[in-house]
Amino acid sequence: MAKNPTIKVRPWCPFCGKDVDEPEIPQQRKMDEFPMGICQCGAVYVSDATGHNLGSAMIECLVHACGDNWELAWDLTPEEDYLTGRVENYDEETHQIVETRNLDGRAVRGTLYFVRLNEGAAAITGQKVEILEPIIDISPEPPRDPKRKRRRANKQLVRKLVEEWDIDNLVDLALDHTQTLRYLHGLLYDHSEDFRYQVAHVIGQVCARVSTIKPGKVSDLLHRLFEACVDSAATHWGQIEAIGSIIAARPALFGGFTRHLLMHRNVPSSQVQVLWALGTIAEKRPDIVRDTPFYSLFDFLKEDDPALVGHAIRLFGRIQAAEIKSQIDNYLGDDRKLTVYEEGMPVRTTVGELADTALQQITG
Repeated sequence: MAKNPTIKVRPWCPFCGKDVDEPEIPQQRKMDEFPMGICQCGAVYVSDATGHNLGSAMIECLVHACGDNWELAWDLTPEEDYLTGRVENYDEETHQIVETRNLDGRAVRGTLYFVRLNEGAAAITGQKVEILEPIIDISPEPPRDPKRKRRRANKQLVRKLVEEWDIDNLVDLALDHTQTLRYLHGLLYDHSEDFRYQVAHVIGQVCARVSTIKPGKVSDLLHRLFEACVDSAATHWGQIEAIGSIIAARPALFGGFTRHLLMHRNVPSSQVQVLWALGTIAEKRPDIVRDTPFYSLFDFLKEDDPALVGHAIRLFGRIQAAEIKSQIDNYLGDDRKLTVYEEGMPVRTTVGELADTALQQITG
């Protein structure tokens, strides 16, 4: 595939997906000279312009998140009390994330390190960690009876409910026992592509409803899914499909995560999944996808693989990409077959059928 244009975007928070302001040097310094900032979701971040000071930067970030309380910082346990994240290829000079290590003759090595305290630890310091909902885009989940007998999740029960498409009971279980979301995440590591897409769709539906009560739990799951994508060398095992499903189910709340999917567009084993995820989000909110550097995906229409071409056409039709209408025209009548998953179910189609649908969407 031809080299895509370099993406330059504003830095984002890996927990809520929203843009973050340029970090600044605090007036009173107690440790190293790392510029610092605070996201509106409560995450604290520091900038390491060299990318070589991970230990010092993360310690300063954690201590600052704890209100400069060293004793509290050392007493906290990773994952249980706080989450960490990073955004690499940060250019401190322009406050941008770029895809190349060299920009305009300058070496770009910066990293933004993030720490977000979980609810218990945040309460001690007064930090606010829950995401503020910009729009109520689905009906709020009714509160459960506090006197009810709470259930505990286990792998077998969660898998059974997924296989039965039992969203209602999964939502109840997730509100009773937060491990439910982790068990759902674990089900993505399945060799059956059909089952992975089913799990991804179910995760999206469950998270949409859970997020009306506990949005922070879902943003934490999104964070883990993105981290799993970074850690997986060969395949992302349904992580990208789950991310796309969660965003599509609640785009007003989690739409800020959409652009991060583009960072995985050059991984061969995940390109179809990235196009699928963006196309699934675009069905609900095409404006969110169009607000990303989607032009970097145009070259997928030059590929030989019908799965790549077909999923790209599906996406471009849903965002009404009139910019490449003439290229989509060329695929009318293309009888190469592919499978596209809609709402967790496989749909057999052809490149030509997708092109016909896309052109109707573009021309109105």
